[in-house]
Amino acid sequence: MKKIMLIGYGAMAQAVIERLPQGVSVGWVVAHPRHHDAINARFSPGAALSDPQQCPVAPDLVLECASQQAVREYGAAVLARGWTMAVISTGALADSELQQALKRSAQQGGGRLVVLSGAVAGMDGLASAREGGLDSVTYQSCKGPASWRGSPAEQLVDLDTVRKAQIFFEGTAREAARLFPANANVAATIALMGIGLDDTRVQLKVDPDARRNTHVIHASGGFGEFHIELCGNPLAANPKTSTLAALSAVQACRHLLNQDYAW
Repeated sequence: MKKIMLIGYGAMAQAVIERLPQGVSVGWVVAHPRHHDAINARFSPGAALSDPQQCPVAPDLVLECASQQAVREYGAAVLARGWTMAVISTGALADSELQQALKRSAQQGGGRLVVLSGAVAGMDGLASAREGGLDSVTYQSCKGPASWRGSPAEQLVDLDTVRKAQIFFEGTAREAARLFPANANVAATIALMGIGLDDTRVQLKVDPDARRNTHVIHASGGFGEFHIELCGNPLAANPKTSTLAALSAVQACRHLLNQDYAW
């Protein structure tokens, strides 16, 4: 039985727990103290932690399902212990100082940082295209008003009165990931797999008629070009989060059972 450590106990973590493959179990959950009683009752006494370093043994995988803040707060210490950490909140890596700190911790401690594909598809193809040289990568995210609430979008567009699709942000993936941490992790993932955070162009759009989150990626380079459009269902418990993002975390757990399947 493979045992994982979850960082977070919100909607994303719940979706992962519900779909864990046989042979993988939750050993520990790093979460706010208000959740500790429920976690210990659901899994086992001592499963609830306030910090990954409280774990007495090495998990088979540390799975971050919380926030960019969690990556900043725990990432370096986890990697320094030689553990593998799979990250869904990839926007944290838009902070170049944090990215370098995580690399140093991984090198010194022998840990491994895995960037999950999250809410989009085609990241293997994008990484392959990078080997031949990429000229441009653009990404557009389109979501309904509810998915942008609580973000800087509220200062850029009136989410209560918007009547037609409207682009409210254009910039780099680094800017998008910093300004929209709960919504633009996809921008960071695409950039990390492709042409980089400062050269990947991003558009964010609100559409009052949208019932799904739409992601459009266009890449061109020495390989040719490709255009990917994906319409994903948001999690019912959190419209800011994609169902496919949760499934990418589940797939990371399944990889633990298939060691011949490359990360």
